Amino acid sequence: MKSLVDLLATLRPVRVTGQVHRLIGGIAESRGLFAPVGAQCEIRCRSGITLPAEVVGFRGEHALVAPCGDTRGVAAGDRIEYRGDMARVRISREIIGRVIDAEGRPIDSRPADLSGAIDVPLHRSADNPLHRLPVDQPLPTGVRAIDALATVGRGQRLGVFAGSGVGKSCLLGMLARGTRADVVVLGLVGERSREVREFVERELGEEGRRRAVVVVATAEEPALKRLKAALVAIAIAEWFRDRGAHVLLLLDSLSRVAMAQREIGLAMGEPPATGGYPPSVFTLLPRLLERAGPGVRGSVTGFFTALVEGDEEHDPIVGCVRAILDGHISLSRPLAERGHFPAIDPLSSLSRVQAQILPAHRLAAARTVRAAIARYRDAEELIRLGAWVRGADQRSDAAVRLAPAIEAFLRQDRSETGEFDATFRALEEIAGAYDFVESRSESLEAHG
Repeated sequence: MKSLVDLLATLRPVRVTGQVHRLIGGIAESRGLFAPVGAQCEIRCRSGITLPAEVVGFRGEHALVAPCGDTRGVAAGDRIEYRGDMARVRISREIIGRVIDAEGRPIDSRPADLSGAIDVPLHRSADNPLHRLPVDQPLPTGVRAIDALATVGRGQRLGVFAGSGVGKSCLLGMLARGTRADVVVLGLVGERSREVREFVERELGEEGRRRAVVVVATAEEPALKRLKAALVAIAIAEWFRDRGAHVLLLLDSLSRVAMAQREIGLAMGEPPATGGYPPSVFTLLPRLLERAGPGVRGSVTGFFTALVEGDEEHDPIVGCVRAILDGHISLSRPLAERGHFPAIDPLSSLSRVQAQILPAHRLAAARTVRAAIARYRDAEELIRLGAWVRGADQRSDAAVRLAPAIEAFLRQDRSETGEFDATFRALEEIAGAYDFVESRSESLEAHG
């Protein structure tokens, strides 16, 4: 008898409905709707429009519902109907090569039927950390500056910190085409409508698109839809990882994901905290990022971009992301202005797993070339001012002499894919030339 009572307690009525009480900042406050946070609803307007929506919180006894569409036409008294499920997306292997929206619907010109698709929840907890495979294998990306000086491990998560117009999209396209992965998942969150097609056709190209899934939510779409695009991208990446695939996840950008959550949080009445962002933003980011990484069988290697303008040290999103991820790639505006692409600053970029995935001789070569770049940076200002004295320091002389070779090594055409072993042979050759001067200088210093 007790088990029957317990079962009846879990059952929901066939139809749970409420009414729109008021609409503030894109959030509808309901009356009479008793549904859990995350529940999927529909706002049935008297004008005939039906808007999908999601319960995002409560104010007193009133559920707060975020619509997934234009709220024009919504009126007080319109019915809100609980659909009885949580946020999901339909996924199958046929999704590879497609461009989809935040609802999982294809928006390219190909037929919309995805046979054999199954429903996958958008929200799930990260895997048990003790059940995950270790990050112990390098993952070639085809970008020499990354492979050599900020080597990526399979299953690693990195940030790409960049201002606008410094080649971020170009770098993502190079990663999508050149990284050794079974599946590539790209999440374009809050992107300009004009740039979506340009990215798919120019940066990704036919070669990259054959193994890629592109999830798009453009800048004019509601905050909830932009947020869902990021969740859909990570859910697709997890689905392929759980089936043993090695997945490359490119999410552009975390800054726009945070802005979408900020819109929702502030409209719900959350107080602005760090940098004007409400606390829910700093709860969302680690939950999202921790879902990437190695799994029990496959892996999700993630590159998450963050927009940096001005002093990144005081950007709350960059600071939060930097603390969570396993490294970061910094794109430099001065390098971009000099026509150096990809504009990766090797001294500001870091891979926290490089020491555990590279053999000792390759790691030593990377450290030596980093030291040479740092030594050249110290001398560069003196050279620009005409105060450089050749012969005063043999190490600095060697760094200045090797600077053109290092710059040529780090430059790369967008259509070029660097071969991993060839990259390290070239790196070791540069490092050997600098090491020779280092050892000679130490010998001279030892003999007075």
